[in-house]
Amino acid sequence: MFTNLPALVAHADWGSDPEKRWMAFAVRQKDGDYLAHSPKLVGDLNKFIECLRVCSGGATIMIGFDFPIGLPRQYAEKVKVDNFLELLPQLGEGEWRQFYCVAEKCDEINLNRPFYPKRPGGTSQAHLSHGLGMNIADLRRECEREVRKDGKLIRRAASPLFWTLGGQQVGKAAIIGWREVLSPALKIGDVAIWPFSGHLVDLLERCGVVIAETYPAEYYSHFEKPLLGENKSKRNQEHRKECAKILFEWAANVPVKFTQVMRDSLEDGFTLSKGGEDPFDATVGLCGMLNVLLGNKPLYEPQDERIRRIEGWILGQSQ
Repeated sequence: MFTNLPALVAHADWGSDPEKRWMAFAVRQKDGDYLAHSPKLVGDLNKFIECLRVCSGGATIMIGFDFPIGLPRQYAEKVKVDNFLELLPQLGEGEWRQFYCVAEKCDEINLNRPFYPKRPGGTSQAHLSHGLGMNIADLRRECEREVRKDGKLIRRAASPLFWTLGGQQVGKAAIIGWREVLSPALKIGDVAIWPFSGHLVDLLERCGVVIAETYPAEYYSHFEKPLLGENKSKRNQEHRKECAKILFEWAANVPVKFTQVMRDSLEDGFTLSKGGEDPFDATVGLCGMLNVLLGNKPLYEPQDERIRRIEGWILGQSQ
């Protein structure tokens, strides 16, 4: 467990559609326990972090975002960037003015305009690979690569950062997150992004806002029993309902309590909207973050400077 725990922990399940951006948060009580509140829509991105600051009473907050934070190292080498946080405020301006402009045609793709495609129809990842002069595998960060152990698939490879088409794509979420949230937050100050800004224990002691990348699906296996076992889907309300007991048992053994509304939402499988998987993942992400902060899940902090300065890492993901 970290000795200097944040007063408020929040997790935002992210999407390009505002109706798919949900946040769950927990506030530390006087007795030291965290009280977890039921998810709600993120809402106005310009006010998001400031609203959390107010809820914490000005004390330290930690926010997890379910979108990529960092660049593939091979791409960074090509554009001669060795520090993601130094580059981030420049994106969308000057020589990087077209960075967030998703290429409509394959001949528009270049190193300073890497996101593609703007819409479906006659597109392929081969276009992206050719336009950037890189293999698709090299457009994934270390934490996004396929992992196998003893020949068994442990983690599937993620969609490449700059690809913006299909249900697995993360490019559109990254654009919104970087441009509308992270870049403005860094300009305000007193904001750190792990692991780029330093070790988590140090950041929690000296910064008002600490941000980390998260991935709810990573956390499904972090509890005593897997939240969604084989042939189970987060899109199925009955399958989500089955996860309530597992999370209740977990919370009973750590300093975490759920509000009654949160308990009801878990037991009901999150029927807040037709997209119940979004508030579900917001909740799982929050519990996954608390699991790390409370010492139930070891924190892995990469030692490779290229990861710490350029690529970033997913909170709670092992090596």
